[in-house]
Amino acid sequence: MPRADLDKRPQEVAAMFDEVADRYDLTNDLLALGQTRLWRRAVVNAIRPQPGERILDLAAGTGTSSAPMAARGATVVPCDFSLGMLRVGRRREPSLPFVAGDALRLPFADESFDAVTMSFGLRNTADPRQALAELNRVTRVGGRIVVCEFSHPVFGPFRTLYSRYLMGALPEIARRTSSNPDAYVYLAESIRAWPDQPGLAVIMNDAGWRDVAWLNLTGGIVALHRGRR
Repeated sequence: MPRADLDKRPQEVAAMFDEVADRYDLTNDLLALGQTRLWRRAVVNAIRPQPGERILDLAAGTGTSSAPMAARGATVVPCDFSLGMLRVGRRREPSLPFVAGDALRLPFADESFDAVTMSFGLRNTADPRQALAELNRVTRVGGRIVVCEFSHPVFGPFRTLYSRYLMGALPEIARRTSSNPDAYVYLAESIRAWPDQPGLAVIMNDAGWRDVAWLNLTGGIVALHRGRR
């Protein structure tokens, strides 16, 4: 298996997501064995969107994470750096105000949102701490953050099995379902290199977030980190 380059430039990462945009949600559902819907529901429950609130959904992709929050009455702004993802999202969810934006230089004023969330995108930024600091900047004082990201299974034997799936079966399944299977080799490598749950909590604290805590999902394959500004 070719080794993924984890030092991809932002333009290369954006182009990679552009290429997989049309089948991205379907491929993810298959690779995660249907768990993505459970994880999305957990994000909505954690962010607790209220009617009238403004919520930024960063790395929103095609808007599958944004639509359930908007359905609860919040004004949700899906933002992503992949123009291909945004094109697919605007076609599927025309009522959502999709915005193109770089996580390290968000195109929003200070304290623009009551809550911010990012699902499976922080890992793909060039500087996760700076991205978290930008999210902090655009959140009002007392506002909240929810980060949903791949993490490290907490049970040793399960962690070993998961690692074997991640580096073996996942790229093979992607070759059968994705228009750009090499992108999923990169994603598998990036997941394996990502900090564990306490490590991400430290990064969030360093970026200005307070009362950071996390909830493990699917045995720690995914973790929801929450905090307040």
